[in-house]
Amino acid sequence: MFGEYPALGQITLRGMVVRIVLWNLADSKTTIEELRRYVRDESVDEFAEVEGLRFKAWISDALGERWGAFYLFESREAADQALPGRARELIGKQPDLVDEFDLEATVEGRYADEELSRLGLAFE
Repeated sequence: MFGEYPALGQITLRGMVVRIVLWNLADSKTTIEELRRYVRDESVDEFAEVEGLRFKAWISDALGERWGAFYLFESREAADQALPGRARELIGKQPDLVDEFDLEATVEGRYADEELSRLGLAFE
């Protein structure tokens, strides 16, 4: 009965792209606090409108002076589009690392807060 239908993973995960972007801020023009304000005041709203972006998380390591982002795009076309944002301008250089991967699997565990948008240090 179910053999005639593709597996759920084949429908939802085919072609999804993960991108990881990292900067070392030690020699940059900005700080993590300034970048948090930028994310809260500008960037979150801009990225909420990006077609094909399933998820974006901004990440930081204050002790290691690192800043970055994790993106999940629904397709190669979505990953290849021009994206909003001024992080490169604020930081004053290109990222130190940009890597892309194929998405192998996802899972959502048990959690107390169903809303994932607008969580994190930038919103405290």
